[in-house]
Order: sequence, then C-alpha cells, then structure tokens
Amino acid sequence: MRATTLRSLLFCCAVVSPVVSAATLEQALSESEKLSQTAQSSQKRIESLDDASQAMLEEYSSTLAKAKALEGYNQQVGELIAAQHQELVSYQQQLDELLETEAAVMPQMRRMVEVLAEFIAADVPFLPLERADRLAALQELMPRADVSMAEKYRRILEAYQIESDYGYTLEAWRGELGEGAEQRSVEFLRLGRVMLYYQTPNGQESGYWNAKTQSWQALDSSVRRPLQKAIAIARQQKSADWLELPIKTLALEVQP
Repeated sequence: MRATTLRSLLFCCAVVSPVVSAATLEQALSESEKLSQTAQSSQKRIESLDDASQAMLEEYSSTLAKAKALEGYNQQVGELIAAQHQELVSYQQQLDELLETEAAVMPQMRRMVEVLAEFIAADVPFLPLERADRLAALQELMPRADVSMAEKYRRILEAYQIESDYGYTLEAWRGELGEGAEQRSVEFLRLGRVMLYYQTPNGQESGYWNAKTQSWQALDSSVRRPLQKAIAIARQQKSADWLELPIKTLALEVQP
C-alpha cells in the first residue's frame, strides 16, 4: 500500500515537473520579449533624443555663425555711421564757411549791380530796352533765396562781359527817335561805346548823342556819306574799310 502511494507521488511529480518547467520558460520568454521591446523602445527614444540633440547642435552652430556675422555687420555699420558723422561735421563746417563767405560777398555783388546801373545810366543810350531788361533781371535776382550765390555771380559777370564787348564792336539797327509828332524812324550806328550816331533813311538828317548835354545834336551834311558807308559796313553789306567820322567824347566818372 505504501509502495503504491509512493509510486503514485513520484508519477505525479514526474508529470507536473515538465508542466511547471514549460510555464516558467514561457513566462521567461515573455519577460525577455517585453525586455527586448522595452530595450527597442528605449533605443528608439535614445536615437530620437540623439537626432534632436544633433539638430539642436546644428541650430546652435548656425545661430553662433549668424551672431558672429551680425557682430561683423554691426561693426561695419558702426564704422560707416562714424564716417558719415565726420562727413556731416565737414559739411557743416563748409556750410558755415560758405555762409560767412556769402555774408561778405553778397554786399559786393549788390554793389556791382548798382555800379552797372550807374554806368548804363551815364553811358551812351544805345539798346536802351535790352540793357534795361538785363539790369532789371539782375536786380530781381539778387534777393532770391532759391538762386545760389554762384549763379548770381555768374549772371553779374555775364552782364559785365556783355557791356565790355560793346566797346569793341560796330553795330547798326533801325529804331525810333524823338517823341510825339517829332518821332521818326532812323538808322542808329554805334561806334564802340565812344559815339552813337543816327541818320534818317533818306540821308537828309544826321546827328550824334552829345554826352555833355545828354541830348541829340545834328551834324552837317558832310557826314552823310561816311555815315551811310559805316552803316553798310556794320550791317555787313560792305567789306571793312577806313572810316572818317566825327568823334566827340566826354569823360564820364562812375565811382566804384
């Protein structure tokens, strides 16, 4: 009876032992698989973190490069601003000097215009409208703020040059002489700025401007042909030739 029971127990142990071993193995395999999955998941997280770290490192490096480039750019801009500031200081100094120069020169230029007006008024009265218009234009130009001092000076010198050129030319033109009922059409002849003659188209009347009396004075008939010849030369209707004309001058003084 005891022997039978013992054998039964041994048989049961023999039967149960493989079952337990298989369950344990299966459990171990399951745990191993879980650990493997956990390890794979951890590896993926590590790889993900490594990629993120690499991206952050690259971004950091890029940011450093940009910061360095920006620092260099800021330095260049600073140098440029400093140079521009120096230029502004220089321009301001030049402007101050220009204003001082203008303050000194403008009275002189105004005086030049005044002298020109005095000279034209005292001069032989040729081309009165043209000369008066040029003088009026200068007088209107001087107080204008929108015209540079250089332009004003250029215009004054131009007017002086034109007046100077009158002294070296022979000119003839048709115009009106006298006023009212005595007004008549005549040929004017300017000999430099020394003499101003006139002659009627028919040659019957000739005369000259008397600077002393500030009036026109008649000439005798002996100057008829010389004046006609001179007028023709001035109009380039004849070639240049020797002229014999009466010359009567009066020294005029214009205070500078």
